[in-house]
Amino acid sequence: MWETLTDNPEVLYGAVLALLIVILLTPAVGGMARMLGVVDRPGGRRLNRSTVPRLGGLALFFGIFVPALAFLPMNQETKGLLLGAAVATTVGAIDDFRGLVWWEKLGGQILAAAIPTGFGIWVHRFTFPILGVHALPEWVGVPLTVLWIVALMNMVNFLDGLDGLAAGVCGISGFTFCLIALSLGRPDPALLAAVVFGACLGFLRHNFYPARIFMGDSGAMLLGFTLGALAIQGLLKTAAVATLLLPLLVLAIPIFDTSFVVAKRLKYRQPVYGADRYHLHHRFMNIGFSQPRAALTMWAWCAILAGTALATRFIHPHAHGVWRTGPTIAVALIGAVALATSIYMVYLLEIVKLANPRIRRREQAAREAAERRTA
Repeated sequence: MWETLTDNPEVLYGAVLALLIVILLTPAVGGMARMLGVVDRPGGRRLNRSTVPRLGGLALFFGIFVPALAFLPMNQETKGLLLGAAVATTVGAIDDFRGLVWWEKLGGQILAAAIPTGFGIWVHRFTFPILGVHALPEWVGVPLTVLWIVALMNMVNFLDGLDGLAAGVCGISGFTFCLIALSLGRPDPALLAAVVFGACLGFLRHNFYPARIFMGDSGAMLLGFTLGALAIQGLLKTAAVATLLLPLLVLAIPIFDTSFVVAKRLKYRQPVYGADRYHLHHRFMNIGFSQPRAALTMWAWCAILAGTALATRFIHPHAHGVWRTGPTIAVALIGAVALATSIYMVYLLEIVKLANPRIRRREQAAREAAERRTA
């Protein structure tokens, strides 16, 4: 990995350039959003107490687009990624400006997700533990790729309800993807992942509590698209045994949050695309966490899961067909910490909540308010 990084210093240059662009450009984007009236007012699923401009995704887009143009080879995959990212950001920006009905938004997401598949970025094969490598025909791999990218775009969008939360989780994911791609000898995906990390880090300068700007749908859809495409381009197109699990571990929190929220909405017969307060970060707030504490707690959870993903890549307990005691114990301990942390979070947000009548009444009142808004 270090040799790959030494031979490709543009990975670091791209991250730094993305960081600087986003830090410098975000205030101008925020001012433009205020002039255009593209702002989030208190209420709904948002927790802000004052009017905050959105459209921060435009700054994120230039923070990703410019370093990619500067350092990535302009091959077919790069063209597909950048074109798809531009479409995803545009659809999100339109939604930020005037709002889109769910099917218009979903259609735009499918369009954006389909673009990289036309440039060769789709799941050609899966590597299953024990079963080995299995090739996928195009008629299976392409729809799976579109479904994965669209799902991740919505996952990041659902996660973007707390100051700094989505940017932090996506930044941790980008950093993790970068290390894994470098270890697999894939400098181009590593560079783009590093750019995502730098852009998210720069955006947190303005987005962490108290946020002066939100990324909006433009930013959430951009980051979800980019991470989804990176997971395929940089990881799933390799033949490493762990590649099936790595993206899921790194992105476990948005996957879990989205699955939980969708299940709740289906249970109470509410629109899947509607706004509510069932998300994990809302539950942290319900049990008394402040916004910074809730965001930092979820960052820590994400970092632990990312560390587990890295452990499965860099620690080899079964090297050359022989089980080694030290690495096996290390992987087992890391996995146990990740599992214990996740169980504790579920206990904290679910079981404790049910044992506290005051919190239960508060959630019931929030649910009834959401039902009245959708009536």
